[in-house]
Amino acid sequence: MALPGVARWIVVGSVFAAGCAPLSQAAVNGKPAVALPQDAGSVLQHGFGAIVERHIEPVSVATVAFSGIEGFKKIDPRFAIAREGDQLVASVSETVVGRHWAPADNDTAGWSNLTLAIASEARTASDRLAAASTEGLYEAVFDTALASLDRFSRYATAEEARDHRASRNGFGGVGIVYEPAGEALQISSVVTDGPAARAQLQVGDRLTHIDGTSVAGLDKKEVARRLRGAVASEVKLTILRPGATEPVTVAVRRSLVVPPTASMKLTDGVAVIRVTGFNQRTAAGVAERIRQARDEAGAGLKGVVLDLRGNPGGLLDQAVAIADQFMSAGKIVTTRGRHRSASQSYDAVPGDLAEDLPAVVIVDAKSASASEILAAALQDAGRAVVIGTNSYGKGTVQTVVRMPNDGEMTLTWSRFYSPSGYAIHGLGVLPTICTSSKDKEGNTPAISAAMFADPAPYGVQLAAWRSLPIEEREARQNLRKTCPSELRTEAGLEVEVARRLLADPALYERNVTAGRGPAGVQRAAHRAG
Repeated sequence: MALPGVARWIVVGSVFAAGCAPLSQAAVNGKPAVALPQDAGSVLQHGFGAIVERHIEPVSVATVAFSGIEGFKKIDPRFAIAREGDQLVASVSETVVGRHWAPADNDTAGWSNLTLAIASEARTASDRLAAASTEGLYEAVFDTALASLDRFSRYATAEEARDHRASRNGFGGVGIVYEPAGEALQISSVVTDGPAARAQLQVGDRLTHIDGTSVAGLDKKEVARRLRGAVASEVKLTILRPGATEPVTVAVRRSLVVPPTASMKLTDGVAVIRVTGFNQRTAAGVAERIRQARDEAGAGLKGVVLDLRGNPGGLLDQAVAIADQFMSAGKIVTTRGRHRSASQSYDAVPGDLAEDLPAVVIVDAKSASASEILAAALQDAGRAVVIGTNSYGKGTVQTVVRMPNDGEMTLTWSRFYSPSGYAIHGLGVLPTICTSSKDKEGNTPAISAAMFADPAPYGVQLAAWRSLPIEEREARQNLRKTCPSELRTEAGLEVEVARRLLADPALYERNVTAGRGPAGVQRAAHRAG
């Protein structure tokens, strides 16, 4: 079954379609069944079909749907579903409300319609289910079904999905970050070249009204709703500038705003680029920061620090693009999954602006997914020294399926592997210089010693890290204790360690060589030859 990103499904008109005919259609307690919207069947069919086709592990529609039906317990714990041979029996407070023949295990339409039939019947006997919105029922079904598969697959309601799409792809907005300030909102950041910047709004300005409505008393969600709108539409913002006695109203024309995820501090020839997530503008943002560092530092630029502490990940292609900025050749990452589109290989190509710059990557316990792809790629290629603590260990890739109700289903559909071939899932990335359990606010003799230590013991650890099969879960967990995962503060010692490395080319080379993977060693030897 082909499943495009945006579904085109034939809506089943009746909840009692062939394949799930009820054994009894009598009203429950004298009440007629509570019907759901006609398009509800298309939402369930789309979701069940996506899971069966795309999830990394094979699963039947029957298993997915039965788990989903059990989700009605989240709304009313008195609900129960049981399988008796070829029949499914639904009850509320131990009173049977429906008895149905089970469809074939992979009958997507049959199980979708059966789920609707049971929901309709249960709503006649449960005030809680009857009061639940259609979206609430979708959430109960899909959340429970997906939770039975893995902890990273999830469902987002239409409202949540709109926020997720805005974070990934941008939104029509004005381009400001703000924080509460009494009965106003104080602007703490203005997106460069965004609508607010073009309208000459500044950090420190206090926003008092949006289109004539006072912001006093509006919650965060309502403020965002009023500031956002269609691209090219206009919004009037009333601003009180520091030192001014009277507010002014400024007309701002909205444009596509993608939340910034990359910022830079350039000090003593070291560019520290903090990356907080991976959306569709992250790679471009990092490239802009590198160009800025080259322009400002010139020949005095010693190197780049990519600070990925606390970065939970995001778009795969952005991690690949950033790695490519630092690599002239070689594999960046491979993905392997069951779906034909889930297995991919991504390689670097020459000609990028940071290929000659020494680099350090900082990770911690919350550096996950795309962060780990980037860190592992640069470490294996011999293009960066990784410092910090063991990373999160989320080595799976999710695909986002847009639903007919405008919600989203995020499905785990592949695992990713570093250039040296190890699966990051459940393991993480092992730093060359470990800062676990060290003073978070300053350097220590132990860290200094680690930079100058004999690399042989680390090489043994790293070889074990890269060779242990993903099935050896207990052994992999024990390996993680080599450099225990910890949350590290932005003011911690990691940036200082990075600066020391980049200030000493021989020390940097010693450590970058220690973490280099087999392919990176071959490329280095080729360059030396």
